[in-house]
Amino acid sequence: MERKLPGAEAPVRGKAEAAEPVLERTGVAEDAGENVLENTAPYHFRRVLGWICLVAGVILLIAFGVRLLQDRKYNLVSVMIAFLACVPFYFAYEKREGSIRRMVMIAVMTAIAVLGRLLFGPIPAFKPVSAIVILAGIYMGPESGFLVGSLSAVVSNIFFGQGPWTPFQMLTWGIIGLLSGLPGMRIALRKRLPLAIWGLLAGILYSGIMDIWTVLSLIDGFEFKRYLLALSTAVPYTVTYMVSNVVFLMLTINPIGEKLQRIQVKHGIF
Repeated sequence: MERKLPGAEAPVRGKAEAAEPVLERTGVAEDAGENVLENTAPYHFRRVLGWICLVAGVILLIAFGVRLLQDRKYNLVSVMIAFLACVPFYFAYEKREGSIRRMVMIAVMTAIAVLGRLLFGPIPAFKPVSAIVILAGIYMGPESGFLVGSLSAVVSNIFFGQGPWTPFQMLTWGIIGLLSGLPGMRIALRKRLPLAIWGLLAGILYSGIMDIWTVLSLIDGFEFKRYLLALSTAVPYTVTYMVSNVVFLMLTINPIGEKLQRIQVKHGIF
């Protein structure tokens, strides 16, 4: 019979070791418990203010490019947006370790989004970019989601063509990533049904913002009637955006989500 020595205790496992078997049994997509946001950067007022300033700053840069630069310096505006997107990311994690790991993960997720857009290039509007950006927001936080979204637009347009539409794509995909990283969203979107609904809404959001550029590119100014006309004529593309988002989210939530969740639990870098 096995004897237990006095004072002997079983070794206490670390959080990372204890969490990994749970992830293997339950699956990341179904984990919406209390500890989903454990080891993430705290959500304080200054961080929220940074999100607001980021979106407002990007909108002002786009307005500056459209009005004062007549859409002729879109490359400059795109670079300025990319730089601005890095600022909240830096301040959110300035006192946390693992900056190199974070930048590597940002680069990896951006590369996946760009490669996915290239692979599905022949199919109009059917792209995995929004899905990858949503996953980046869920598992890496709102700042990372915005950064992945904006960088995916400007980098992939090196192959698809840069133009006045690039800043609008950077803003749109950035907002989708940022919203996906909000605290309540990060918990809810671990489940497939809310994730699918958000994928549909993200497709509508993408089409809605991009059609603002459509109107501005046709006339000197914005007219709500023309905007409604643009929305109505873009319905087939909007439906394709929505369907592609759901398809790619359902295909990638487990393989990519599990890897990102393990990195978060083990290293606590987001």
